[in-house]
Amino acid sequence: MPEIAQLLTQTKTDMAEHVARLERDLATIRTGRASAGLLENVRVDYYGTPTPIKQMAVINVLDAKTLEIQPWDISSLNDIDKALQKADLGASPVNNGKVIRITLPSMTEERRKQLAKSISKMSEDFKVAVRNARRDVMEKLKKAQKASEITEDDLKRYEGDVQKATDTFIAQIEQVIKHKEDEIMKI
Repeated sequence: MPEIAQLLTQTKTDMAEHVARLERDLATIRTGRASAGLLENVRVDYYGTPTPIKQMAVINVLDAKTLEIQPWDISSLNDIDKALQKADLGASPVNNGKVIRITLPSMTEERRKQLAKSISKMSEDFKVAVRNARRDVMEKLKKAQKASEITEDDLKRYEGDVQKATDTFIAQIEQVIKHKEDEIMKI
């Protein structure tokens, strides 16, 4: 029985990780407001090693449309500039020799709708991942019941617990997506 409890705990942890990964992925999507999260996936070739910008510089949000990147090592400024150009953020970085500023343009209504649609698609992918975790644990529970490791009553109880967890995490995904869509559609 302890291994079943451990299996259920691990499944819930996996489902929670899917929700957390969705939140991280959504942070990198531009909403019309400047956010340090926009640079989360940008890597700079720093002495031959792809390094996240946040490990090389201070990222400040100056206002709703402007980001400022101030590197700790001023010699890396041009490398950061090149990485930002490659990242295609929809705005051109301006390098003044000490800091890089990125001014984000306003998003069009069409672009907002496009982003909302892609976010909706992304949510489906994460819901499928949560459901796959549920399916995997259900199969293991049924095998344990067939091997007489747990009773049929235990199986039903565990299946109910797994379904409740699945419903909870699916609801969390929907809530996170709704919040992001509202943020995108807000002008």
